[in-house]
Amino acid sequence: MTERRGVRAASQDVWLFQAQFKVAFSSSKEPLNLATSEYSHCGTATGEPRPKGGRREMRKRIGRIPGRMLTLLVLLCTGIMSHAASKDAGDGLPDSPTLAQRTIEDLNYRGGDAAMPPFSDSIIDVHSAYRQAMLRKGLAFRVISGMQYTQDTMNAPVATDQQVYVGQGPYASTFAQPILSWDLRQLHMRNAQLYMGAVWNWMTWNPAGPKTLQLWALYYYKEFGKDRVELKTGYIAHNMNFVGMFVGGSTATGSPGVYAVLPFEVGMSYFPLTAPAFDVRVNGPRHWYAKGAAQRSIDPNGGPAEVARNHTGFRFDPHGDKLVLIGEGGYERASSGHALERWLRGGYIHNSTRMVNEATGQLQPGNYCGYVLMDGQVTQPDEAQPAHGVYLGGSYMTVPEAMNAYSRYYEARMYKEGTFRSRPGDVFAAVASRTQYSPVFADKLVSQGKTVWRGGTTLTGNYLFRVSPGSYVSVGMTYLYGPAITPRVPNALTALANWTWFF
Repeated sequence: MTERRGVRAASQDVWLFQAQFKVAFSSSKEPLNLATSEYSHCGTATGEPRPKGGRREMRKRIGRIPGRMLTLLVLLCTGIMSHAASKDAGDGLPDSPTLAQRTIEDLNYRGGDAAMPPFSDSIIDVHSAYRQAMLRKGLAFRVISGMQYTQDTMNAPVATDQQVYVGQGPYASTFAQPILSWDLRQLHMRNAQLYMGAVWNWMTWNPAGPKTLQLWALYYYKEFGKDRVELKTGYIAHNMNFVGMFVGGSTATGSPGVYAVLPFEVGMSYFPLTAPAFDVRVNGPRHWYAKGAAQRSIDPNGGPAEVARNHTGFRFDPHGDKLVLIGEGGYERASSGHALERWLRGGYIHNSTRMVNEATGQLQPGNYCGYVLMDGQVTQPDEAQPAHGVYLGGSYMTVPEAMNAYSRYYEARMYKEGTFRSRPGDVFAAVASRTQYSPVFADKLVSQGKTVWRGGTTLTGNYLFRVSPGSYVSVGMTYLYGPAITPRVPNALTALANWTWFF
C-alpha cells in the first residue's frame, strides 16, 4: 500500500487516542465510573453465562494455551506462504534476492491506514553496522517509546479514586514497544513480512489504560499483484488498519486525530490490545479500494477486563467473545506534484457477541458501528513537498443507543503539515468534536438520582515539534464542555504534553 501523504514519522498509537469521552464499567448493570480515558474499549455488556462442569474447565484450560493459537497461526500462514512461494516461483523470481532488490523499508509497518516512520527517521542511524547487519539477514528490530502528561488547568485536582476523565487529576503515562520484522527472504518470498511486537503500557489512572505487558502484534503480511491485493493474518490491533484515526495518516504526528471511541465500544481491537484476525484489502482502479476483516471481539467490558482475562494477549478464544466483521470502502488518492490528496471512506462494524441491551435488560448480539470520514488537502505551497499544506476533514459515527454509552460522534478538523519553511517536519492541528451520550444510559442514571451530561464538546489545538531524527514533542490544549457522562462535573481546560522516541 502506498504510504499516506508521504508521512515522515509515524509510530505508535498510544497517546494519539486522547479521546475525551470514554467509559469504564465494572459490570453492564451498574455503571460505576463513567469516565474519559485514552484507550478503554468502553463496552457496556457482560459476557455470556459460562457453562458449568467439566466442559467449562476444559474450555478454560484450552483457551489459556498459547500453543493452540500458535498452531493455528502456523498452519494458516504455511498454507498462504506455500501458495505465495509457488506463485513467486512461477513468476521466475530469483531464489536469492540481492540487497539492491530489497530495502530496509520492506521491514517497516505495511498494509495499514497509517505509516510507521521510515528507518531513516530514527535515533539509531539507518547506515549503522547494527542496522546493516540485521538487514543482511532480512531482519529489523526497533523500539518505540514515549511518555505523556495531562492536567486540567481550570479546576483543582481531585484524588485518583474520584477522577472521571483524563487530566482531572495529574495524569501521566508511558509505554515501550519493541518490534521485530522479517522479510522472509530465506523462504524466497517477496512482498511478504512476518511482523512481531510486544508492549508495556503504564499509567497513573488505570481506567484510562489498561496497564499491561503483553503481545501487541504477531501476523503474516503478503502483497499480491503489484499492490492490488494485501493480506494480513494473525494477531492485529485494527485501529491502525481501519477507519483512519490519525491526523495526516500518521501515528507519530502527536497531533489529535479522530477522537471517536465508538468503533472500540463495538469491539474492534485497538492498541495496546490485540486479537486474532484475518484482513484483506483490494486496491481497485482510479484510487478506489475495498477491505474487510474477521476478528475475535475484544472483551465487551473494556480494556481492563480484556487484560484481566487475557494477561499475555495470546489467548485465542476467551469464552463469550464472538466474531467481529469489518467492511470498509473508499477513495484514496495520495498527494503528488500534480494532485492534492483526497481520502473518503465509509465502513460498518458488526459484533455477534451477546451484549446487554440497557432498554430491555436482555443479552443480545448485533452491536454495530457505522462511520463516514473524509479528508482533503486544500493547499500545496511547494510541489517539491506535495504532502505539505493545509488539510480539512470531517467525521460522523453512529452506534445503537441501547447498547453503548456513547451513541453519536461528529468531528471537524483542520491541520497543516510543514508549518514553516524552517520547520518542514512540524504539524499543527485544530479539532472540534461533539459526542452525544446515549439517552438510554443517561435516563437510567437520572432515575438513580445521579447528575449527568447529555453530550460533550471538545475544542483542541495541538502543535508537533520534530526535535531531531526519531524524537518528537507535542503540546496542546483542549477545552472540554461536558467532560464525563456522570457526575456532572465542571467544564475543563486540559494541557497535554507528549514526547516520543523511535530507536
